[in-house]
Parts: sequence; structure tokens; C-alpha cells
Amino acid sequence: MNTTRPRLFGRGSWPEAQRIGELVRAETFGGALLVAAALVALVAANTTDAYARLRDTVVGPSALHLDLSLGTWAADGLLAIFFFVVGLELKREFVAGDLRDPSRAAVPIVAAVGGMAVPAALYLAINGLHPEGRLVGWAIPSATDIAFAVAVLAVVGSFLPTALRLFLLTLAIVDDLLAITIIALFYTAELDVLWLAAALVPIGLFGLLVQRRVRSPWLLVPLAVVAWALVHESGVHATVAGVLLGFTVPVLRRDGESGPGLAEHLEHVVRPVSSLFAVPVFAFFSAGVAVEGASGFVEALRDPVTLGIVAGLVLGKPLGVLAATWLTARFTRAELDDDLTWTDLIGVGLLAGIGFTVALLVGELAFGPGSEADEHVKVGVLLGSLTSALLAVVVLRSRNRTYRRLHERETRDDDGDGVPDVYQA
Repeated sequence: MNTTRPRLFGRGSWPEAQRIGELVRAETFGGALLVAAALVALVAANTTDAYARLRDTVVGPSALHLDLSLGTWAADGLLAIFFFVVGLELKREFVAGDLRDPSRAAVPIVAAVGGMAVPAALYLAINGLHPEGRLVGWAIPSATDIAFAVAVLAVVGSFLPTALRLFLLTLAIVDDLLAITIIALFYTAELDVLWLAAALVPIGLFGLLVQRRVRSPWLLVPLAVVAWALVHESGVHATVAGVLLGFTVPVLRRDGESGPGLAEHLEHVVRPVSSLFAVPVFAFFSAGVAVEGASGFVEALRDPVTLGIVAGLVLGKPLGVLAATWLTARFTRAELDDDLTWTDLIGVGLLAGIGFTVALLVGELAFGPGSEADEHVKVGVLLGSLTSALLAVVVLRSRNRTYRRLHERETRDDDGDGVPDVYQA
């Protein structure tokens, strides 16, 4: 009788390994820009009043209710580009990637849910037990910043096994989708159904064009902009439009069609705009918190909002990811791959605790841009993300010798056909 148990974190297929490698390379420089933009914002916010004036400068047509501050344009407008890429990635992964196999998809999805639920629970526990606690920010520590995490991964985990890279990136993408769902459901103050219904028209036309493989930016971009504006007017956060538009794009090529599929093509076109411009600009306008010296920093740390965010990111994320994965293994009787340990999963869970872009966005939605609580959110997100990153460095570096050995095995190509031998076994 065959007693072989299913394995967690298999390396997957060679095409998927190639895609993951390309994604890490594409996001690495963007992650570095993201970190640089946040540092510049912190320095500017604490050295000059010009930063706040620039962030609060209002531009746009008031007749269309689009007279928004530059900070709001970055959060509502530029992040829609980021979530469009997220929508493309997620659809492509589940239609053409290894995660179209439910047995492979289950682990990162369950881990993403656990990695969001436990941080939210920790935040609610800390703020619920404190007389000055504010529960509305429960979703802030739930998000993972894929660009920031990949930047750290590139520095400390260049030999991280393909299986763990795939797990982390898929977890982060699912995490982002769950986060935008939470934003739409729980952080929509007023909903205008008519405007939302109107938004379905340009979204439907966009979907019709891309299904017909139309690639003209002169047709697609105006429809996307109109869809964004209508969703913004409906009261739903405008970034939701980006995800919906991404989901309409076909992944697979038609019979006889050559070259990359339309989803892959649009991802290659839009990703640089997202990672090299949209996300760093958002980080610049959102990460600038005026700490007001050591006393201001200490005051922020006393706020249960700050404490809940730090605890959620540093403790909740790895605990949630680890517990959800362990429970999956327990109920499916699956075992870790022979070369991996639960320590590896803790390191990946700590990387998932780097919450930045979406966490800052949820903070603004929960407490309002520029409020005292929002300033404390920024302190909590920055401190929690930095702590998670440093701890991830320690954990992953301790396993670097094993990762290097696995990397050599995964890249060995004795027959010289361009495909590593382990993928042909």
C-alpha cells in the first residue's frame, strides 16, 4: 500500500519558477525606490513645513468632485494602478499558473487568511482592552507589502528556494485581494448605488475590448479612467476599480495566437509604472509623519493604535501564517518538503509582516488623513515593518547555507538544455 503523504511547498514547474524569478527581479528596484521614498518623506516631514503644504495642495476639477489633495490623488488614483497589476497577477496565477491546481492553491490562500485574521485579532484585543482604544483600525496590520518584502528578500534571501518564494508572493497577492475586499466592504462610508452601477458600463466595455484582444491604450486608458472616476464618485474606494479591470483581462492565448497573452503583455507594460512611479509616490505622500522629537515618538508608542499595529505585524503575521499552514498540514496529513523546516516558514511569515502600502492606505481610510491617530498609524506601520524585516533577516540568514545548497541543486543543468535537471526528474 502506498503510504506517501502529500508534501507542502513543492518547487512547482519550471515555467512558474521562471515567472517568480522575473517577478522578484522586476520588484527589487521598485522596492528600493519605495524604501527611499519613505525615508525622504520622513526627513521632509520633520524638517520643513513645505512637505505638508505639498501633500495638502488641492488640484483637479471641482465640478467633477475631483478637487483632491495630492496625497489623496496618490492614495486613490496611483494605487489603482498598483491594484490593477494585482488583479492581473492573481487572475494569471489561478488561470495559467501552478495555483490552478486546488491542492497547490489551498496552502497560500489559507495562510493568507490566517495571516490577516491573527493580526486583526491582536489589534482588536489590545484596543478593546484599553480605555482609549479605537477598534476601527483593525484591518491595518493585516496587509503585506509585496514590493517592500521582495526588496528585503533580494537583499537577504537571494538563494531562498523557489517553493518559498512562490508561497510568499502568492500569499502577498491573495493578501492584497483580501485587503481591497475589506476596504470595499468595511471602509465605504456612503454608497451611491447609481454611480456604482454606472461604473459597470466602462468596466464592461473595457472587458469587451480586452476579450477581443484590443491592446490600444487610446481605447483602454480612457475607459479605465472613466471607470475609476465613477467608482470614486460612488463612495467605494477607487482602487477597487483597478482590481475589477484587471480581472476582465484574458490570460490564455487564443488558438493560433503567438506571443504572450494579453494579461502578461499588460502586466509587463503597467508594472514599471506601478513599481517605479505609482507606489513610491504614494509612499512619499503617506509615510511622512512628524514625530516631534523623542517625546512625540514615546507618545505615539503609548497609543493602543500604534501598539496594536506593531503587535499585529511583528507577532500576528508570522503566527497567523504558521498556524494556518500547520493546521492545513494537520488536517491534510501533508508533510514539509525534506529540505525545509518550520523555521523557514517563520522567516517567510516575518517577511509577510512587512505591511506598508495597503496598511497606510487603510489607516488613512480608518482615521482620516492628517489626524493624530493617522500619524500614530504611520509610526506603527513603519516601526512594525522595520522590526519584521530585521527579524526576517536574522531568521533567513541563519538558514542561508541550506538555501545555497538548494539553489545549486535547483539551477544545475548537466544536459545544457536550459531547463534545470530537477524540473525534469
